[in-house]
Amino acid sequence: MRLNKLFASMLFVGASFAGNGWANTFQPFEVTDIQVEGLQRVALGAALLNLPIRVGDTVDQTKLQQAIKSLYGSTNFESISVAHEDGVLYVTVKERPTISAVTFEGNKDIKDEQLQESLDGSGVKIGESLDRTMLSGIEKGLQDFYYGVGKYGAKVEAQIINLPRNRVELKFNFTEGLAAEIRQINVVGNTVFTDSELISMLELKDYVAWWDIFGERRYQKQKLQADLETIKTYYHNQGYIRFEVTSTQVAMTPDRKGLYITINVDEGEKYKVKEVNLTGDLMGREELLRAILPLKEGNMYNGADVTFTEEMYSKYLGRFGYAYPEVKTYPEIDDENKEVTLNVNIQPGKRVYVRSINFTGNAVTKDEVMRRELRQMEGAWLNSAQIEQSKARLNRLGFFETVDTETIQVPGSDDLVDVAVKVKEQPSGSFNAGVGYGTESGVSLQFGVEQNNFLGTGNQAGVSINTNKYSKSANVSYTDPYFTKDGVSLGGSIYWNEFDANEANLERYKNKSYGVALNSGFPLNEYNRLNGGIGYRHNTISEISAYEQALRFYNIYRDSDDPNADLSFNNFELNAGWYRSTLNRGTFPTDGSSQRLSGKMTIPGSDLQYFKTDFDTNFYFPLTRRHSFVVLARARLGYSNGYGKFNENDQILPFWENYYSGGSSSLRGFKSNSVGPRSFYLIRGSEPCAPDPSGEGCSLPGEPNELYVNEGRSIGGNAIATASLELIVPTPFLDEAYTNSVRTSFFVDAGNVWDTEFDYDSYRTLPADEFEKLQDFSDPGRIRASWGMSVQWLSPMGPMVFSLAWPIKEYEDDETEIFSFNIGKTF
Repeated sequence: MRLNKLFASMLFVGASFAGNGWANTFQPFEVTDIQVEGLQRVALGAALLNLPIRVGDTVDQTKLQQAIKSLYGSTNFESISVAHEDGVLYVTVKERPTISAVTFEGNKDIKDEQLQESLDGSGVKIGESLDRTMLSGIEKGLQDFYYGVGKYGAKVEAQIINLPRNRVELKFNFTEGLAAEIRQINVVGNTVFTDSELISMLELKDYVAWWDIFGERRYQKQKLQADLETIKTYYHNQGYIRFEVTSTQVAMTPDRKGLYITINVDEGEKYKVKEVNLTGDLMGREELLRAILPLKEGNMYNGADVTFTEEMYSKYLGRFGYAYPEVKTYPEIDDENKEVTLNVNIQPGKRVYVRSINFTGNAVTKDEVMRRELRQMEGAWLNSAQIEQSKARLNRLGFFETVDTETIQVPGSDDLVDVAVKVKEQPSGSFNAGVGYGTESGVSLQFGVEQNNFLGTGNQAGVSINTNKYSKSANVSYTDPYFTKDGVSLGGSIYWNEFDANEANLERYKNKSYGVALNSGFPLNEYNRLNGGIGYRHNTISEISAYEQALRFYNIYRDSDDPNADLSFNNFELNAGWYRSTLNRGTFPTDGSSQRLSGKMTIPGSDLQYFKTDFDTNFYFPLTRRHSFVVLARARLGYSNGYGKFNENDQILPFWENYYSGGSSSLRGFKSNSVGPRSFYLIRGSEPCAPDPSGEGCSLPGEPNELYVNEGRSIGGNAIATASLELIVPTPFLDEAYTNSVRTSFFVDAGNVWDTEFDYDSYRTLPADEFEKLQDFSDPGRIRASWGMSVQWLSPMGPMVFSLAWPIKEYEDDETEIFSFNIGKTF
């Protein structure tokens, strides 16, 4: 019987042979056949491949041990036993179980994704075989992680649940416990800077004010290491080059709930820079390199200046294709004179060329759309400045949430690299369809699609149909930003609109319009662009309320034979503009500036002759290296008026082209379109009218004798000036992954809309008590101001803006609102 001749059962290499001293009497034999039993998942060929014994071999004890060791080395088997009978070698195995599922329970501080990523590195993942011997090490590693974040009561237990067909579910049970809090942080050995000065720099805290709802006193090992580096850097930046942290102690209270941290330091003395030497391969540019050197002899030593010098030289060399330069500073310290000589060694290395540029992450945007924004070319030497410029241009498109670049050295070549451009796409347009209701708009029906990256082509396309209680509109537009390969854009739009001002909280009039427009743009350089266009617009104005300002316009253009007829105008328009942008992103920028100057005028000979000019500017100033806190300063200026004559009267700006302000996109805290001039009425005899522009007096009998302003509504003006100052901050309670899609800011808004053509003094003939009711709508100094908080969200349905605002400066009759909401506008 084969079982009677069992000669080995080994779980580990070097195990003893079984059976009455068999190991000492084992006789070699020739293998006539090999039989492997117990295989389920592992193929027979794979098992035999790991068995270093073949038919015809003579097997002794040493070869048998090597065979078992080799089988265990395949990591496929949990146990192995061998036997032989009549020259047949029988190998019986028990395969390691296959991991069918990995689950986690009780973990709060560590996300499932982080845990699984850690297990993947240990080979513990679904579909792989389970090595039970590794579980204790994994448990300890996870437990050590909790210790690193101050949870010294944490426990981790791995549970194996057996399943049919030699499968298992691996379940990790976590008992996290409470985090130990830092009771006190002590710094020992410091004399130059006080404990409070040094501790205030640390991320770890031993005291949190009651009002700091986000503060915590939890200990984390990684934060302590970073804090020690912060202290060291601070001292080095102040000239203490010999400073060092000699030791740290972290003592735990007996109940394992509190920690005391002691940091021992040796400050040393201050040192000055005696000399700065440039060494290495200076490529014949020593004079230039020394001219831009920020380190100066005689200055106090500053570690930050040394780091900046190394980075600056590396970037400079990177502009000429030296992708991997080594710039290191070697200090020679003179302790007797407290001086340091800085030797900046520059080794450019080989000039590197770009073999190919590859894109990943762009599921919608076509490669050619991204490639045309690049300034780094394939086949040219690698230029770090052009890489950064290319990255900025891709960001400014507004198609991507993030853009990252990486240079990858081509295997086997020390002068070729590939550039990998990895993007994360974000919604680049908006879609809306449905029924809504608002306090101002009433019931509304919408359908619209706007895409700045239509079908991934980079072209802009839009179709919209909207209706609410004061407006009905339809619009179709399309723009190709690269109509030519040089970046000349071409686009056009067709539109139709009906507007009822009375329903929009404005003075009554109705405006029906339709038109068509063509536009083109011409790039001047990387940051500047000119735009121009031509269009046709038809307006029909009806049901004009007889307020003073509208009658001034109406009396110029009305039909004397039919004074109650609607007014119709056909206008041909020219527009031109200049746009400059150094913003680092197209949406939610955090650095750079943008300026836009635009003008529009009707062509001489049009029914109405007027012009409009606007200037907008934005400046972003990051306050932190990671751009978590940013100051935004923005302003808008606008002026418009008529030009030329009509029937011997000066042409004036059509009142429906007035500027308006107020609402979530301008002066927050004031109702939409409510800031600025308001309508008023004069009663002359029995009918309202305005003085005839020809100077012959009122067309109806009577002199003005009564003034109404209490029911006046906003009518806008021909001049506008607004400004805003915002502090952009991280959004509380929001994961860092959403930084590029949600923005929170605190702001102060100020501005005014006024009418430069309003002649306030001409109404002084009114009775004094009536004249006092009239506001000077030509006064630009009637500034409103507000402050508040805003949250912007790039939702899948389009950008949304929520604002809470309170007026700082307001005037009587101003309409204010604390909460405002807007869809489709970001700034």
